[in-house]
Amino acid sequence: MPSQEEVFDKVREALVDALGVDDDDVTPEATLQGDLDAESIDFLDIVFRLEKAFDIKIERGELFPQDILENTDYVQDGQVNAEGIVKLKERMPFANLDEFEQNPVVQNLSQQLTVQDMCNFVEYKLAKKE
Repeated sequence: MPSQEEVFDKVREALVDALGVDDDDVTPEATLQGDLDAESIDFLDIVFRLEKAFDIKIERGELFPQDILENTDYVQDGQVNAEGIVKLKERMPFANLDEFEQNPVVQNLSQQLTVQDMCNFVEYKLAKKE
């Protein structure tokens, strides 16, 4: 299993290549959409690069559980309810959802995903693979 530093370096490289940003812009606390200007189409490229860099398979909806965010059992008026938050935490153990939980507007989730969350996700996937 690679070290946290090795994971970060490979995630940074994938983000630099996919988004055309500078190495210096990719910090653990940088948000993918807010700070690095990632768009939804970029996530396909990022996922591809992470799969290749770490020899992992990322299933559709695994990194970003759209099925929960589009389910009317969990979302009303654009906000994720308490049951939906529980489901998101189950599906996204790699992400810190504390800030999102304070204002659970669906669009906020993708805007709050950080580089560190991506590193945590890769480490989570690698641990499950062993």
